[in-house]
Amino acid sequence: MLTLTCLGGAGTVTGSKHLLTHQGRRILIDCGLFQGLKNLRELNWAPLPIDPSSIDAIVLTHAHLDHCGYLPRLIADGFAGPVFATPATCDVAELILRDSGYLQEKDAEYANRKGFTRHSPALPLYDLEQAEQSLGHFTPTAFGHVTTLPGGAKLVFRRAGHILGAATAEIEWGGRRIVFSGDLGRYGDGMMVDPEPVERADYVVIESTYGDRLHTPGDPIEQLGDIIERTIKRGGNVLIPSFAVGRAQLLLYYLWRLKQAGRLNSVPIYLDSPMAIDATGLLHAHIDDHRLDRDSCRNMCAIAEYTRSVDQSKAVTASPYPKVVISASGMATGGRVLHHLKALGGDPRNTILFAGYQAAGTRGRALLNGKREVKIHGKWIAIEAEIADLSQLSAHADSDELIRWLSGFKTAPAEVFVVHGEPESSDALRVRIKRELGWDARAPRQDQVFEL
Repeated sequence: MLTLTCLGGAGTVTGSKHLLTHQGRRILIDCGLFQGLKNLRELNWAPLPIDPSSIDAIVLTHAHLDHCGYLPRLIADGFAGPVFATPATCDVAELILRDSGYLQEKDAEYANRKGFTRHSPALPLYDLEQAEQSLGHFTPTAFGHVTTLPGGAKLVFRRAGHILGAATAEIEWGGRRIVFSGDLGRYGDGMMVDPEPVERADYVVIESTYGDRLHTPGDPIEQLGDIIERTIKRGGNVLIPSFAVGRAQLLLYYLWRLKQAGRLNSVPIYLDSPMAIDATGLLHAHIDDHRLDRDSCRNMCAIAEYTRSVDQSKAVTASPYPKVVISASGMATGGRVLHHLKALGGDPRNTILFAGYQAAGTRGRALLNGKREVKIHGKWIAIEAEIADLSQLSAHADSDELIRWLSGFKTAPAEVFVVHGEPESSDALRVRIKRELGWDARAPRQDQVFEL
């Protein structure tokens, strides 16, 4: 008997962990951190309902933190098997996990030094050393190849768009074929390729981040330019909290296109995230994983000044001149962007521009919902800056695009499991699948077990 258990990413956008079990063997698809609301973050500290040492292998669809960020903790708790991922995902995950371990160490140190923690002492979920140890488990796996996993399962990766290296994962095991969408990208994206169609599956596990909405129509390049120009005109700065992988590079691409069109020529642009800088370099190493040629990559990357050191970052904040600052993290949950937010958020001339999905419980979601005071490093900070939202820059497929990808299957699956979305979003997509495609679909609950 083959079973599916959603250990994370069910009823929420983060923490993706989907377990397949067959004849006593276990394969985990994705191994993500919970983010956002406190009750979700606390799940990162709770033991899994299964022994990590009983998991035979992990398959990663891509390297965002909510899909790979729990891996060092799982290994520390006993997982000892291989991690299968595309070559680009292996490289991106190295950046993501090193950065995550480092930031968790530093955040714990900062909390202890400043005394704004209820725990004595505050501890990281895992540290940099544990993050680096996890990298030895990775097995690079090419797109389109059939790979045999422990327990005899067969794996095929196909391109999903979204970010560098992102894949859908087809797993054939126990006489069943299950396709996991991972996170699907946009069709017609300026940088990433379209999601590759899949023709057949017995079961589909699909994300629903934007399952209940469509991206706002219009040219995102024009809208980005308009927001920056009106801010610069009033003497302000534009701060863009950005995911270091995917979003930061797309922003650089759009800003390069604006400069090509003769706009923003006198506006300095700073990429203030060491991880985003390194991720940008990976575009050159994996030229076949995106739409840009080498010349475009080189010219796009040249438009920004890269700030690696803390002193350079502080100098950017201290500069009185109007500018654009792209800094991680994308939902303003941690990292250098918090220091910029404290420094720039109180000035009404400035703009805080959100360029992607903001999960419930994050500072980004709070600001988009109209909050004008956020807690940063234990203190409440008043926000007077303009808050702008450019959801067209999201790397996630919207509801129509999710249905478009599902429509590529030539035969109806026995069932579709709708995951990786807030409850309203997942249920809306479930209803659409049933109404428009006529397929059985359900939105699983956390730890719910399904016989396939």
